[in-house]
Amino acid sequence: MSAEDSPEPDAPAGTDEDTTSAQLFGEWDVTDIEFQDPSTERYITVTPIAHTMGRHTDKQFKKSQISIVERLINRLMQTEENTGKKQLATTLVRDAFDIIHERSEENPVQVLVTAVENSAPREETVRLKYGGISVPKAVDVSPQRRVDQALKFLAEGVYGDSFKTTTDAEEALAQQLMGAANNDVGTYAVNQKEEKERVAAAAR
Repeated sequence: MSAEDSPEPDAPAGTDEDTTSAQLFGEWDVTDIEFQDPSTERYITVTPIAHTMGRHTDKQFKKSQISIVERLINRLMQTEENTGKKQLATTLVRDAFDIIHERSEENPVQVLVTAVENSAPREETVRLKYGGISVPKAVDVSPQRRVDQALKFLAEGVYGDSFKTTTDAEEALAQQLMGAANNDVGTYAVNQKEEKERVAAAAR
């Protein structure tokens, strides 16, 4: 059999597979995400992987290497009703992303990143004791804690809007993310951030 008649070797991984591998949930591109806050950019990791199987759980401060989407999923599980239900929380986030894209025609991953940036408090208060008297003192918040606090506020807002109400959890999450991305003070996460900064400003 001549070289011309021999079958062609298998082609290398094509662009379709490369594109799919770089998409979250097989739909959302994560390569062109824009960051507005340089202080938290290092701590907001965007990857197409939504479940790392806990590979960073025993390493201190390695949580910042986990995708911000997975960190949101993990935060949504931290209630008595949803503890350990990662598949349910992942489905919730995927459905919320579909709602966000349908209503805003934007990349929902970009919406999430912007929402985290807008919900991250820059100042908070600590209690210092002087001679038995507790005095509030304003302090700057580290970038990693800012991201932690933003995810906490977003998860609490979803829980408050969907628990014992007629609003579905994915609908509540979509509303929280879009509101926070638009810096809407009526959104729970942004409201909590503003409240923390207001209290800190009074304690300077």
